[in-house]
Amino acid sequence: MSRDLRPSRLLARDVAGVAAAGMRARPLRAVLAALGIAVGIAAMVTVVGISASSHAEVDARLKELGTNLLTVSPGQTLDGAEASLPFESIDMVERIGPVDAVAATGAVEAKVYRTDLIDPDLSNGITVRAATVELLETVGASLGEGRFLDRALEEFPVVVLGATTADRLGIAEADGSVAVWLGEEWFTVIGVLDPVPLAPELDDSALVGWPAAEALLGFDGAPTTIYERSPESTVAAVREVLPATANPAHPEEVSVSRPSEALAAQAVADRTLTALLLALGGVALLVGGIGVANTMVIAVLERRSEIGLRRSLGATRRHIRLQFLGESVLLAGLGGFAGAVLGTAATAVYAGARGWPFVVPLWVIGATTAATIAVGMIAGSYPAARAARTAPTAALNA
Repeated sequence: MSRDLRPSRLLARDVAGVAAAGMRARPLRAVLAALGIAVGIAAMVTVVGISASSHAEVDARLKELGTNLLTVSPGQTLDGAEASLPFESIDMVERIGPVDAVAATGAVEAKVYRTDLIDPDLSNGITVRAATVELLETVGASLGEGRFLDRALEEFPVVVLGATTADRLGIAEADGSVAVWLGEEWFTVIGVLDPVPLAPELDDSALVGWPAAEALLGFDGAPTTIYERSPESTVAAVREVLPATANPAHPEEVSVSRPSEALAAQAVADRTLTALLLALGGVALLVGGIGVANTMVIAVLERRSEIGLRRSLGATRRHIRLQFLGESVLLAGLGGFAGAVLGTAATAVYAGARGWPFVVPLWVIGATTAATIAVGMIAGSYPAARAARTAPTAALNA
């Protein structure tokens, strides 16, 4: 075949140029059509980005707090009654070879109020607990204000408040000038804890020294929760022996848990929610694709004269098909780009507000890019085929 009779070819840059020209001719319609794609892509990027940022925050917290904390608490007896731990269980747990640190709390039958003028029959949801001085370090807690219990203070009427407790009582400072009415005694507030992720029960507690609880509040000295830390490699082995060690007479009445598993379960729940929200983002993307298809069908009907003129000048059906298919893909691509930018910005704002690391996985950008191209090609297939079937003479007479 001679060079003059070879079929003409439409290069990629020519397709992009013609497609862009078609969009520039109707900018408002192009923006509205791309908006549907942008909403779907933004939703998907935001959902994945927030989920990834949340997982990164959980991983960072677990790395900081450690996953080697185990808690021992009383379960139930065979007849369903509430069990109790022996008085010596703290010392017995401490004797386990791999154990590095042990602390405990014990529930105290007392109430705490801001003043002594409040009706003692009213409950404010605050639990008074006796605490050993090793508690702060063992559970990985930190102080927001003041100091924690120590050997010099544990025998005196002083109290450390959990974060929620301090908020309920309206106490923001712990400089020794504030006291609370606790168990018919005035206790000086010496510290306020930050929220404790691995021991959230401490957040709504008022912590007093173990000897002070026994001397001033009638505490019987029996622990209700024992916290222990051991090397990560020995956690499973220690967990196996804890029930029999804490309560040799009735190991079946001992409950052992690993607080870090709750954070891991939270991450699993987040993944389930993420899958649901991704599905909703996919629906939004589908609606956006329908909008693009509708826009392209209308464009074909309105531009029959243009199609006919191009066909008369030598454009083949393939050229017309590529023109409108390219316009559809470009329209979806612009919407996808805008959606990715909006989704990334929304993730950055949300993560920054929550103090989380900002994470947007690269795979979601690749996936949304592929989804955008696919939606553009599917949405533009029928309009492009319809335009290609248009006869030159019919188009010129439109």
